[in-house]
Amino acid sequence: MISAWLMAALVGGVIILALAIYAGKLLAQVKLQRLRQAQAVNARNERILESIRTIALAVSQEQCNESEGAIRLTNLLNALQFSQPRDFASDYPALYALYEKVKDMPTHQERQELKRNEIMRLDVKRAGFELELAAQIKTEAKALSGLTLPSA
Repeated sequence: MISAWLMAALVGGVIILALAIYAGKLLAQVKLQRLRQAQAVNARNERILESIRTIALAVSQEQCNESEGAIRLTNLLNALQFSQPRDFASDYPALYALYEKVKDMPTHQERQELKRNEIMRLDVKRAGFELELAAQIKTEAKALSGLTLPSA
């Protein structure tokens, strides 16, 4: 007859084996989930990057004004996700400088509610900012039109 200790050891061994198998399945699921998450982030980054390239090309070819380009490009650059943070403000200082100068200017409905002379005053101010940074922004936009994602 099997002793109580031997029976307890067998039952304990079966329980440990079952828990090990379960833990292995859970680890495999976590690994798969992380892989899918990384793929989703990469796909999102690629879509954002395509928008960045398109807008940057439009800015460099003067199809889009510098202010609108700066607002759109800085927001898109800031939306990119990397494992290591990237300081795009130091890579593209003119875009970020223009963004800081025009980000609080009214747009859409808020702009329509302003008096005509106030709109003209803001437009002149914005145009001055654009003129001041235009050459550097075009250079940065050309660089952004060829931006690629760093390899993982």
